[in-house]
Amino acid sequence: MHTIEPIGTIHTPYKEKFAIPRQPNLAPDVITELHLIGEANNEASVRELEQFSHLWLLFLFDQNIEAGWKPTVRPPRLGGNKRVGVFASRSTFRPNAIGMSAVELKSVEIKGGNVVVKLGNVDLVHGTPIIDIKPYIPYSDAIADARAGYAEQSPQTKPVVFRPQALDVLQKSPDSEYRQLALQQILSQDPRPAYKQKQSDNKSYTVQLFDWDVSFEAIEERIEVTTIKPLA
Repeated sequence: MHTIEPIGTIHTPYKEKFAIPRQPNLAPDVITELHLIGEANNEASVRELEQFSHLWLLFLFDQNIEAGWKPTVRPPRLGGNKRVGVFASRSTFRPNAIGMSAVELKSVEIKGGNVVVKLGNVDLVHGTPIIDIKPYIPYSDAIADARAGYAEQSPQTKPVVFRPQALDVLQKSPDSEYRQLALQQILSQDPRPAYKQKQSDNKSYTVQLFDWDVSFEAIEERIEVTTIKPLA
């Protein structure tokens, strides 16, 4: 029996599972950091890594392990109603709770003797344990004529608008332009349950992003950010 130890943890704006992009590359301008730990936290372990533009991250769905798994799941892309086999999905509830994402490599930095890998296109909750990093190799990993079954097309997005109170909070942030862009890319995917995404409702939803509670409503074909408040 081999025990897998994490080689790092991810630092992202996503403080909870709600509103995380359902796949990498759906919020491309959101920057995250991978902090290496233990024996992997060694400058030699990332030597020549910056030759590659993209990486594969292997990680643990650590928040789901105790919940176990089932042989079939309901993918959001099928409206959350139809069941498919767990291995025909990217469900977070899996036999070994292992996930994999292709992400963009922004830079590799050494901060106070610690290795920090800056990444884009990450779809992971803050604190997710990373168990391996592998270079993305275009000639072998990108397959031009691959079929994607029920996920053939990229998901549709909705315009995101900010009400005055929310916009006021945004504009007072030192990195307001970046945060506004990030919120637009994240919320444009309509994080509500799949069965609600084709309809308006009168419910307010709140998601934890950055150091904020961000509340929004789905009105007709747009997402309206109603309030932004500091995390409690």
